[in-house]
Order: sequence, then structure tokens, then C-alpha cells
Amino acid sequence: MVNDKGFYGTFGGAFIPEMLFANVEELKDRYLDIMSEPSFQEEMNQLLHDYVGRPTPLYFAKRLSQKYDANIYLKREDLNHTGAHKINNTIGQILLAQRLGKKRIIAETGAGQHGVATATVCALMGIECVVYMGEIDIERQAPNVSRMKMLGATVVPATSGSKTLKDATNEAIRDWINNPVDTHYIIGSVVGPHPYPDMVARFQAVISEEMKAQLLEQTGNEDPDIIVACVGGGSNAAGAFYHYLDTNTRLVAVEAAGLGIDSGESAATSVLGTKGIIHGSRTLLMQTPDGQIIEPYSISAGLDYPGIGPLHAHLIDTGRAEAISITDDEALDAAFMLTRLEGIIPALESAHAFASLEKMSWQSDDVIVINLSGRGDKDLSTYIKRMEEK
Repeated sequence: MVNDKGFYGTFGGAFIPEMLFANVEELKDRYLDIMSEPSFQEEMNQLLHDYVGRPTPLYFAKRLSQKYDANIYLKREDLNHTGAHKINNTIGQILLAQRLGKKRIIAETGAGQHGVATATVCALMGIECVVYMGEIDIERQAPNVSRMKMLGATVVPATSGSKTLKDATNEAIRDWINNPVDTHYIIGSVVGPHPYPDMVARFQAVISEEMKAQLLEQTGNEDPDIIVACVGGGSNAAGAFYHYLDTNTRLVAVEAAGLGIDSGESAATSVLGTKGIIHGSRTLLMQTPDGQIIEPYSISAGLDYPGIGPLHAHLIDTGRAEAISITDDEALDAAFMLTRLEGIIPALESAHAFASLEKMSWQSDDVIVINLSGRGDKDLSTYIKRMEEK
């Protein structure tokens, strides 16, 4: 658990400009009390059930299990409304923002799933929504951009730096500095200044909460041997790991190696990163010796972030979780493998998690849960290109 200063071990904290101090302090002082209010819990649980479609199934993947000689279950976050786990967090944060009296919402997005989830809850509640998205991501995730606009959101391109997720986050923070009174920033991952990493992890913890009950019903044991999840910032992994942090379950965080860890075109932060500060928290970060951020790369728009959330940095640093790096080609191969074996087209982010099966070992009677964080509709253009190349 995070401490009262917002740290997981040596990672975390709130390193913020003075203009944001009042906003962040208000959140820090009130988020736990608001989240524990019976009326908040009742409204959130109702929306998660009736609007989002929770609980999501825990699916025993028979053919995948046969291929890898294990008992492999998929936590089907791809079946949520909007197609990914992101809406678990935006539902919680929009209800929080309302109770804080905020009239305007901003967000950042890479793959577009968080942007769509934010635009969705803003439309649901009738609140203004502005989403910042890297110019490159706008091009490669066009369907999600159209969905956001149809939902009434204003999509603002980030044209600086690598024109991807990091730069969209920079622009969102600048907006928040300029509009500190009426605006709430819905951060989409377990990154940013405290209390965001803890708050987002708590909203996503519904994943592992359901997982425990479903595993108990299906296997007779609520604790699997291994949980696998992809990690960019790491919100889906935080949700999948949350209720297993104090168990013996093996936790595997799968990062994007891009064109290869040593290629100069990668996002494998646990291997290439050192301790530094980005977007308000101290974490593992890809940076030069003098502290300049190294631009990340991944074929997956949701994983090309130069850091990871401080919770994951702590878990990896202490050895509680292990990190596996997967290249673009390995992820693409895994996406087609899952599609042909189980009839499920995964998001490119989730495909990285499935590719890790080629790099792990286990006992044949082990139970493995893979968090299928999103569906692959948004990545069809990339998959079509792959088929044409083949």
C-alpha cells in the first residue's frame, strides 16, 4: 500500500508545480473519504453492473491451454462497454469529480481507449470533455478518435516531442495548470502525482476482486499460480495484481520492447529505465545520464510510455513482480495465434501479454490468468497490414 506521502518504497510522491498544489491536495485529502461513502459505492457499483457490464467473464481458454500445457484463463476486460478496462477508472473518477464540484474534464490518451472511456462518462453525465492525444496516435488510432468526437469530446493533438502519449500527458497537465478551479484531470493510468496511482489502482482493483471469486468457483482456489498483464503506465496490471500483492501468486508485467531492447526503438522501461521524475512522480524512467527523457517506441500506442507507474516500479525493484519484454513482431504473432485458437482478436497491448507465454516456464497443472485488457477493433489497420505483408 502507498504511504501517507504517496510513496511505494522509494517510488511515487507528488512533484508538482505550485499552481496545481491546491487541486492535488484537495484530491489527496478527500478521495478516500468520498470513495468510501455508501452513496458513492452504490452509484459506482450500479453503473459498473448495468452500464459497463461487469462482472466480466473469466474464460477458460481450452485450445490455448492445450497448446501451452497449462490451465489458462482469460479475464475478459475486452467485453466491457467501450472495449477495455479503462472505463472502470473513468466511472469512478467522474463520480469523484462531480462530488468535488468540477464542471470540466480533461484527459490524455495513447491508444484512445482511455479517451473513449472518458468521453463516454462525460457524455453520460453531461460534462464538457477535452482529450489530448499525440498527433501520431491520432493517425494510427483513427477509429477511436472518431468515437471520441461522436461522443462530444474535443480532441486536441499534441504536436511536440514524439507526438505520442508522453506529449499528450504534458499538454493535459498544462491545461490543468491554466484551469485549476473548475477542471478535473482524469488520468488514465497508475501514473502522475499522488493520489492518482493509488486512486486509479483502487478503481481498477475490481478486476482482481472479481477474479478471486471466479477462480474459487471454477477451480476451488481463489489464488492462481501466475497472473500476466501488459504494462505501459500499468493500470490494467495494477487492477489484476491488486488483491494478490500479499499472496504467493507470481506476478508478470509485460512491457513493449518495440524493435528490440537494444535497438534504440523500445519502451522496455524496467530494463532501460533509471530512477527519475516524470509527470509528477518518482519512478523508473527511460532517460539520458543528464535526465532528458528518451523517446519510447512501440507498435502499440498504449505501451509507448517512457516510464511505468510507481507501484510497478516498486514491485519490480523489490522482486515481487517480474518483467518480460516483448517485441512488435512477437506481439503481432501472439495476436494472430490467439485469434486463430480462441476466436478472440485482442488489442495490441494485450497481445504483448500473450506473447510472454513463449518466454515463461510453469508446471503443467498451474493456473495462469492473463488479463485481456482490451479488444482489437482499434488495431485492425495494423493487423491488416501484417496480413498483407505475409
